[in-house]
Amino acid sequence: MEEGFNRSGSVTVMWLGPASPTDPCVSDQEQDWACNLSQTRQRRFLGSRSWMRSCLSDLWGVPAQDIPLHAPPGKPPALHSGWGFVSLSHSKGSALMAWSSAPVGVDLERLDRPFASDALMNRYYASSEQRRLRSLPKHAFHQAVLEHWLIKEAAIKWQQGSLAQDLTHWVVAADGLSASHQNRAVQVAARCRQQGPWGMAIVSACEQNLIGARVCLG
Repeated sequence: MEEGFNRSGSVTVMWLGPASPTDPCVSDQEQDWACNLSQTRQRRFLGSRSWMRSCLSDLWGVPAQDIPLHAPPGKPPALHSGWGFVSLSHSKGSALMAWSSAPVGVDLERLDRPFASDALMNRYYASSEQRRLRSLPKHAFHQAVLEHWLIKEAAIKWQQGSLAQDLTHWVVAADGLSASHQNRAVQVAARCRQQGPWGMAIVSACEQNLIGARVCLG
């Protein structure tokens, strides 16, 4: 785990599927929150929070229960001041988490996920993105639409915004290395990568935070 941590502030990306440690460890507050969830959501919630604590415990060298993580159900996870920033994404029983010294956002999707790429693009993507993507061959088009989606969702998590309100406003650059919000005059650096059957995106306001970012499998 330590090999993925750069103390200069670059992002550490940790991926594990499924996010369900053999030795679960959650806080009393997380256990209380879980009691109000359905059985399926409870399993997913406790598994992901325990996994997050395990990863951050390895990163910081402190007991998992001592990690000052605040991650209620349905809310973006956060660390206390001075501990950096985290972002979490779920997909098909697996999870992706990033830690950074600056705000960060991630998204995770299966590369073989079936979806109507043309309809998705027409509904949610800016006209500049649509013109660019339509010029691609069929297979490259489908993959590029998915990569744009990954970056847009990661950017919304970085922003701590709303998928419904912000998705159509995030525009991915032609090189896929940045995205900008049309209404907020903000820009983020972005990276997409593949790991086995997974596609993942990570964004940060600082490009330096993405240089040398690593995926740690567990």
